[in-house]
Parts: sequence; C-alpha cells; structure tokens
Amino acid sequence: MIDLFQYDFFVNAFIASILASIACGIIGSYVVVKRIVFISGGISHSAYGGIGLGYFLGINPLFGALIFSLSAAGIISFLRTRHNTNEDTIIGMLWAFGMSLGVLFISFTPGYAGDLMSYLFGNILTVPLQEIYIILAIDVIIILIVALFFNQFLAITFDEEYARTLGLKVDLLYFILFMLIALTVIVLIKLVGIILLIALLTIPAAIAKHYAVSLKQLMFYSVAASIIFTISGLFISYYLNLPTGSSIILLSILGYILSYLYITFKNKRYA
Repeated sequence: MIDLFQYDFFVNAFIASILASIACGIIGSYVVVKRIVFISGGISHSAYGGIGLGYFLGINPLFGALIFSLSAAGIISFLRTRHNTNEDTIIGMLWAFGMSLGVLFISFTPGYAGDLMSYLFGNILTVPLQEIYIILAIDVIIILIVALFFNQFLAITFDEEYARTLGLKVDLLYFILFMLIALTVIVLIKLVGIILLIALLTIPAAIAKHYAVSLKQLMFYSVAASIIFTISGLFISYYLNLPTGSSIILLSILGYILSYLYITFKNKRYA
C-alpha cells in the first residue's frame, strides 16, 4: 500500500481527497441541518453548463463550472427574497438548463471530449497539481468565511425568524452560504462528479448528525467521516479497478446504513 505513494498521480489523489473532505464536511453540515439538498442539487447541476462552455472555449472546464455554479447560487439566493416565486420550479429549471446547455456546448465543440465522464462521475486519480492548488484555495476561503460568520450562520441555521429579530441580514447570509455551496461543488466535481456529489455532500453530515451535539462537533465528525470514505474508496477503486466516485459513494451509503442500524438498535436497547 505504501508503494502507491511513489506515484505522483496517487499522491495528488490522496491530497485532493483530504482537501475536498474538509469543504464537504463543513458545508455539508449546513446543507443537512437546513435541509437544502435540492438547492445544492440545482447549483451543482447548473455547473455542467460551465463545463461545456469551458470545452467550447478551450479553457479549464472547472473555471466555467465555477462561473455557472456561482451564478446559479446568486439566482437561487435572489429567488428566496421573492416569496411569491415558485422556488422549487425555478431551481428545477436551472438544474435542467445547466445540464442541457452543457450538452449543447459540447456538441458544438470539435473533436472528442475524452475526460468528460470524469466531470460527470468523477475520477480523482486524474487530478493535476494545479487543481489541488485550486481546491486548497477554496478550502481556505470556506474556512475563513465560516469562521468569520459562524455565529450568524448558526442563528439562521436553527432559527431564521429569531435571527431576523436580532437584526441579522438573513438574506445576505443565505447569499454567502449559497456561494460557499457553489465553491464546494467545484471542489467535489473531480472527486465524485456532478451526478454523485450531492450524495457525498450530505451522507457524511447525515452520519455525523447521529452523534454530534453541536454544530462544531457536527462539522468535525462530518469532515472525519468524509476523509474515511474518500480515502477508503480511493484505495478500493485502485486495487479492484473500480470507478472512484462510485466506490466512494457506495462506501458512504454502507456507512450510513450501518450507523443507522447501530443508532436504532442502541435506542431500542435503552428504551
């Protein structure tokens, strides 16, 4: 197993897995507690339009995905302030629009998009060093902003109306939170892909919720669980020659099932 670390691609994958797990665990905690999985799905699938645009313009598809996911996050944040708007319908339209636009751009692009599947289903073994720097930079941004607004995010997470009575700018805080979700989407795209990233964004936090008694503890447990699943899935996929993203997600689901059964049995035992 140690011999694998002589290969640069595996070292890059190992580092990227840990860095992605940090963003995933922190932001995933908010997604699970606030039950905004559908919003996160709308943001993530909109990113596919940016990936197609990146191929079409000949730039790094992740930069295109960043633009589209941030734009989708901004639109969804704006819609939250319009209470007469059918938010779920608009999010569903953004979801479909991003995917359709991505397919359209790719069809206009001459040649064959060889690594397109890695953006849909992930392939952490192909992450280059420059993308590790991007993930690291996004991690730093997420950690700094969450640390700066932790108490404010805590207020809107558990009691939005009370946060308003305190004079907090709830709509602005949601805008920032949605932007952080968009950044986390970019971090996870090469790890598990657009199709599967919502699962990794939510499953570790859902498991951590079984045991955590505070938001900080939830984030810590969620990051730890995400690291365990991504690293284990990385090794399993390498040795068994399986798709990395699928291996990570299936391992995460198995972890959730075992955790749920353990909690259920424990509660019945002490009931």
